[in-house]
Amino acid sequence: MAYTADDVKRLREVTAAGMLDCKKALDESGGDFDKAIEIIRVKGLKGVTKREGRATSNGLVAAKASGSTAVMLELNCETDFVAKGDRFQALADELVTHLFASKQGDLTSFVASNLASGKSVQAAIDEGNATLGEKIELRRIAVVDGSANAIYLHRTSPDLPPQVGVLVALGKEDNEVGKDVAQHIAAFAPQYLNRDAIPSDVIENERRVAEETARNEGKPDAAIAKIVEGRVTGFVKEVALLEQSFAKDQKKSVQQILNDAGNSVSTFHRFRVGQ
Repeated sequence: MAYTADDVKRLREVTAAGMLDCKKALDESGGDFDKAIEIIRVKGLKGVTKREGRATSNGLVAAKASGSTAVMLELNCETDFVAKGDRFQALADELVTHLFASKQGDLTSFVASNLASGKSVQAAIDEGNATLGEKIELRRIAVVDGSANAIYLHRTSPDLPPQVGVLVALGKEDNEVGKDVAQHIAAFAPQYLNRDAIPSDVIENERRVAEETARNEGKPDAAIAKIVEGRVTGFVKEVALLEQSFAKDQKKSVQQILNDAGNSVSTFHRFRVGQ
């Protein structure tokens, strides 16, 4: 059975395999397209172990929300070519749909769970690994269940799937405030919810660095305590969401914006592909 250049192109689009691999698969299958896909998948499975040490710095963030449940995941691959492909994005959609249905927030347990097809999440990832010819890795997941929520997905490039994702648990449903806060989180990348959420050792280390810096600057001993506390407060305002100046109104903190709206944030998740 003969095949054409269009067949090679279509096989590459479907599998994301290299052009030479697609030609070899079509040669081996006698031009049978479905058999060629299977050949690429089988050969890919043999190379899974070899790909284990490769870096997965590309990929996407996917999310799904309805009612009081919202979920988000980061699926990684090696190249942006695969990240842009339909097969990789279909895998991400299958996984996020299952995450939404299972509400399984533990990554290890989720990977071991079974999809609607009966195969495990890990098996689906391994198949993607084999078919796409790259290391595919589910890096992290997040689940918010039983509360109002907001999701924001951001594309850093128009030809790539979302690279930044934010999931926020709100005190009450408010589409406008939820979207604003989620976009703020995407842009300013807070590490903690508030000052109380910052580990004490992090605060103490920041205090130590601030004191050493003040002494090295020759500040008078009588002023050092006040200077240190001021710098620690500044640090908190940089890393704690509720302490940050709000993106759309720098004169107010995020906490003040939430207070004005009669709302609150109990937790948030921010994923950036590769970070």
